[in-house]
Amino acid sequence: MGFVKAFSFLTVVSVVTYTLLTMATSSEAPVLPLSNSTQSHNEIPSFGLGTWLADKGKVAHAVEYAIKGGYRHVDAAAIYRNEDEVGEGIKASGVSRDKIWVTSKLWNTDHRPELVRKAIEKSIASLAIEYLDLYLIHWPVAFVPGTKELDDTSIVDTWLAMEELVRAGLTRHIGISNFAPKDIKKILDVATIRPYAHEFETHPYLQQQSFVDFHAEEKIKVIAYSPLANTNPTYNPDIPSILHDAFWKKLAESKNATVAQTVLAWGQQRGTVVIPKSTHEKYIDENFGSTEIKFTDQELAEVAAQDKKYRLLNPGEGWGVDLFEGLDGVPKKEELRNEDL
Repeated sequence: MGFVKAFSFLTVVSVVTYTLLTMATSSEAPVLPLSNSTQSHNEIPSFGLGTWLADKGKVAHAVEYAIKGGYRHVDAAAIYRNEDEVGEGIKASGVSRDKIWVTSKLWNTDHRPELVRKAIEKSIASLAIEYLDLYLIHWPVAFVPGTKELDDTSIVDTWLAMEELVRAGLTRHIGISNFAPKDIKKILDVATIRPYAHEFETHPYLQQQSFVDFHAEEKIKVIAYSPLANTNPTYNPDIPSILHDAFWKKLAESKNATVAQTVLAWGQQRGTVVIPKSTHEKYIDENFGSTEIKFTDQELAEVAAQDKKYRLLNPGEGWGVDLFEGLDGVPKKEELRNEDL
C-alpha cells in the first residue's frame, strides 16, 4: 500500500496490529521480532531505559542497575550529554555487549554527510562499545555546525550518509526520530536501507493510532518516548500528570498494578517500544513490572477513548521550523510551544 493511501485511510481506533510477546526468559524483557531473523540480538526489546534528562552523576548506576535487573535495551543520544555514563553502566553490569540493545542519535549539527560518520564514532567512543544496534536521525532539522542556525543540508543526503554507517559496521540498524509524514516519505523514496525504527512522542494522551498503524504497514518499529505522558517536569505544568488520572487509577487498580505500570503495559501491547526514564531503583523496578500486564479488547477500546491529543514536546517555533505537519497535537500558532530538546 502506498504512503498516502496507508496514512489517510487507517483509522484512529483501528485494531492493534501487534501483540505483546511473552518474556524470553524470566529475567529479560520481551522482544518484538524481526521478520528476517530468529536470533535474539536481532530483535529490539519492547521495553527499555530512557536516559533523556536523567540526573547527571546517577546515569551510570541507573543503567547498571537496570541491566542487572533484566533490562536489555538502553536509549541514548549525543545531545543528552551522558553517553559516557551510559557506557560506564553497561560495562559495570557485567552483561555481555551482544545481549544489550543500544540506541543513540545523530544531533542536528552533524547532518552534513561528511560529519555523520564522525558523529557516530564519537558516540561509540563515549559509550565505550564497538558498535550501535540502532542509530537515529534525532530531528529532521539541520543546524549549521556549532550553532542553532538552520542549515540547508537535505535530510535525504543525511540519510544516504547514514546508510554508509550500516555498510561500515558501525551500526546494525538506522532509523529516524520526530519525523512528520512528509519527512518519512522523502526517506522512503530514496532509501536502499529502510528505516528500522521511528522514535516519536506517543502515549495515552497523544495516541496517534493512525500514525502508529502506518508504521506497522511499512514495517517500521515505533519507539515511544515520554510513554508516561506528562510526568516530565519540563513539560506543561497546566496538564495534570497521568499518574493522577482517575481513569488510569481505576484501570491500574483492576490490574493490581501501579498507574505507571499500567500505562507502560498499554504502550507495549499496542506494539510500540517504550523507554521510560528513571534513575531511582524503585521506579526502575516498578516500570519493569509492566511487561506482564495484559488488556482485553474492551479495555483497549476504553483507553482509545481517552486520547486527548496533547503534544508535550515541540521545539519547532524556537527553531523556526514547522514540525509535525499533518499529525495530532500540533499547537496553534498563538499557543506557546515547548522548546526543550
